[in-house]
Amino acid sequence: MDEQTFQALVVTETENGNFERAVRERLIGDLPEGDVLIRVHYSSLNYKDALSATGNKGVTREYPHTPGIDASGIVEDSSSGQFKAGQEVLVTGYDLGSNTDGGFAEYIRVPESWVVSLPDDLSLRESMILGTAGFTAGYGIYKLLHNDTEPGDGEVLVTGATGGVASLGIAILNKIGYRVAAATGKSEQKKYLEDLGAEKIIGRDEVQDDSGKPLLSGRWAGVLDTVGGIMLDTAIRQTRHNGTVACCGNILGHELHTSIYPFILRGVSLMGIDSAHCPMSLRKEIWSLLATDWKPEILDRLADECSLEELEAEIKKILRGDQTGRILVNLK
Repeated sequence: MDEQTFQALVVTETENGNFERAVRERLIGDLPEGDVLIRVHYSSLNYKDALSATGNKGVTREYPHTPGIDASGIVEDSSSGQFKAGQEVLVTGYDLGSNTDGGFAEYIRVPESWVVSLPDDLSLRESMILGTAGFTAGYGIYKLLHNDTEPGDGEVLVTGATGGVASLGIAILNKIGYRVAAATGKSEQKKYLEDLGAEKIIGRDEVQDDSGKPLLSGRWAGVLDTVGGIMLDTAIRQTRHNGTVACCGNILGHELHTSIYPFILRGVSLMGIDSAHCPMSLRKEIWSLLATDWKPEILDRLADECSLEELEAEIKKILRGDQTGRILVNLK
């Protein structure tokens, strides 16, 4: 089997320090060591994948490399006692697609500790429409719920609303009864956000306060922030008493400039979401919820599909900030 070939998107670093992407033929024997060999059916495109694909050494240290932090498919071969050939599985997070060859390929090989059995109520395709984006949104919503931010407490703000994490976050929040305010700079996407379940669409300028005031009028019972920077700072200062802010992104910046007052005068809780290293027991619980009670009815409409060869255009689009919803990579 080690001599069997497969197709993969391979990113290479040239002698002059540039990075080139091309679909190439690889050998299964060249894959990293691992317990489980998976024939990939679907992957998805995330911002982190685009960074890896363009040579960001903070994401991927060594090239040649195959990005793709998500994969779902069928176990081809396994030395694991947990998984057997023919089993449907998914992998998101850990080191997949970062420094371990990832899901933009027809095969991956990974440790058994990274692999999740596909929930009964979820198809391989649906699991990758969700992917890391859906899992991250679900993890943030889990933190809201388990920190006593309930659907009846008031509006929940979602920032970066047309992105993958935020889009799925809006759909899941709506499914389980939350009232959602979606913050976006793309006013032309109003109908898209309403279709997801957003009750209110606000301009991002409403969540970009640079006045320096330590507290602002309390608007949000909770927040799912996907962008960081000034929006996260503003959202914290706008959160009501005992509200919860879950944060998972840094597109607007990695620094947070705020004061202690939202935390000691309003009891606001700030929860960080590290979906890559979520404990497996909780990971399985969240995937089970995503497959059942939290599964959006419109899930199939949230993704555009592309092939490995068509990924180049989508990578450029997500880096420009032009992606709406999810990009599903079909490797079948």
